[in-house]
Amino acid sequence: MNQKQTEKLLFSVAGVAIMFAIVIAANVILGVFKTRVDLTAEKLFTLSDGTKTIVDQLSKQDQNVQIRFYYNNDRDVHPVIKNYAQRVEDLLNEFGVYSKGRIEIKKLHPQPDSDEQDAARLDGIEGQQITAGEEVYLGLAVSIDPDKVSLPFLDPQRETLLEYDIARALSQVMNPKKGSVGIMTPLPMFGQPMNPMMARMGQQQGQEPWVFIQELQKDFDVKQIQMDVDQIDSDIKVLIVVHPKEITDKTQYAIDQFVLRGGKLIGFLDAMSLVDKPANPQNPMMANMPGGPSSLDKLLKAWGITFENTKVVADMVYSTALNRGKGGPEKVPTFLTVNETGINATDVLTSQLKKVMIPFGGAFSGTPAAGLKQTILLTTTTQSQFVDGFQAQFSSQDIVNKFSPSGTKQTLALRLEGKFKTAFADGKPDAEKKEDGKDEKKDATKSDDGLKESKAEGVVILIADSDMLFDQFTVQVQNFFGQKMMSYFNDNLPFAQNMVEQMAGDSNLIRVRSRAVSSRPFTVVQEMEAKAQEKHRLTLQNLEAGLQDTQKKLNDLQVHKKDSGQRFVLSPEQQAEIEKFRKQESQAKSEVKKARKELRKDVESLQGILRGVNIAGVPILVTGAGIILFFVRKNRQGAK
Repeated sequence: MNQKQTEKLLFSVAGVAIMFAIVIAANVILGVFKTRVDLTAEKLFTLSDGTKTIVDQLSKQDQNVQIRFYYNNDRDVHPVIKNYAQRVEDLLNEFGVYSKGRIEIKKLHPQPDSDEQDAARLDGIEGQQITAGEEVYLGLAVSIDPDKVSLPFLDPQRETLLEYDIARALSQVMNPKKGSVGIMTPLPMFGQPMNPMMARMGQQQGQEPWVFIQELQKDFDVKQIQMDVDQIDSDIKVLIVVHPKEITDKTQYAIDQFVLRGGKLIGFLDAMSLVDKPANPQNPMMANMPGGPSSLDKLLKAWGITFENTKVVADMVYSTALNRGKGGPEKVPTFLTVNETGINATDVLTSQLKKVMIPFGGAFSGTPAAGLKQTILLTTTTQSQFVDGFQAQFSSQDIVNKFSPSGTKQTLALRLEGKFKTAFADGKPDAEKKEDGKDEKKDATKSDDGLKESKAEGVVILIADSDMLFDQFTVQVQNFFGQKMMSYFNDNLPFAQNMVEQMAGDSNLIRVRSRAVSSRPFTVVQEMEAKAQEKHRLTLQNLEAGLQDTQKKLNDLQVHKKDSGQRFVLSPEQQAEIEKFRKQESQAKSEVKKARKELRKDVESLQGILRGVNIAGVPILVTGAGIILFFVRKNRQGAK
């Protein structure tokens, strides 16, 4: 072995030894400092800024918290539970480390007839039956004596909301007094009791409150406000008005005065409510028809806002694929799935939302009145237009074929801030008219002590849809080992709850909750699909118009009668015309089919290209970099 080879071998051995030493040193250093790197896009394993702010308040208030985590980990439990329990423990450790001793994490393992089991029951933590005779404990209690908040069972289906649930419990125990929230709506949001007589007949079951109500009741004192009130109680901090169908001037005046005295208002209006059904439809077919529109017309006019509730907004980019019983999923452009491109990324309320569904909603427009500042929270794309709501319910394909984009973004949700002025300059509205049509007599010296303008800045949030709160459009409920578990499939409820918390609760929770849902839609594909559809739409419209014209002429000839005694007897000339139009009809149908095939081909080609780039892009880049590096090294060795 010559000297050159010996040196090369020694350098190689030394290099391996140095690399080995570096790896060992790195492991020792990282082990000492327990450094963790969160590589998830949503930073699921890192405390959010909102959580850190809540924890920081412990030092400011000189408070110490104990979190008791109950989990009997020595049992042979289901892998899902076992893995989730480790996730909970890791996150609790993050709380403890960041609090610098202010949060004590106490881990307890309840066993049958043990002190830990008694402690769990005192904390409201109950074991869950998974198999016969076996109970699994997975819950926690957060306490600052004498207050305590318990999470009886940590649902693995709510893993993305785990940090929020713990942070909310911490915030509640630090601030035990609940705020009051009022809900005004004609919809059965608070549930419907079971009719005993109908239940015996097996025809009706009671309905639970909507999940939105159930979630609010965990944090706030929720009160139901009737639709005919003339005054909002002074203890209500936030008023939520949902689908105020046929609201009276008297009630709008009550809301007006509530806002002027400093109350916060959230209004879910609608152009076509899918949840609102006729109360007692005479025609059974009417039971499946959607309800009418809703608005706050007097108030919106005073605020300089217009709400389009006679038509629904359609958007080709945000159209949602629904199975409507027509042989497979169908894209419905009036059922919007608004992704990050239509969500305000700079506002704390919406900055981290990913997906909001707006089924058959309206849109806002106008210029805010003097003294009011407008912040747009949700919008459509420019590939949008207004369509008739009744038509939208039955024929989405017809909407697609005749679609003509407005080129303007429509506002789906907005916030108004500033000093509001009354919508009732003449004072409280007159009393309702009597049945004979004459006004009730009023005192000649009518007094009006109503507010005319708010003294402090107020806040009003308006959303162009109310169905977005309904369980069917927000959550998926599953039976998990005998327990009802819920998982969000969009950000509708987090968005709604963010609003309430920003106005009535701990606003820091907004920055925790908005991390809940992780969704990465193919926004580029959606936009390219809309452009491809626009490219073929004119051709399809012309072809289908010609087809309809041909079919009309054909029908006219087939029902033609020579005279009253010769029904459907046609002359040779008429028969020849019919044959001619039938050929034209067949040719038109063939061209329509060909055009649709080309449209699908373009869309599928776009999807295929983008998927290919996403799947093969990184391997190709790595391979290319390796080849380049190989030739660079080869050239260097050749130069030597």
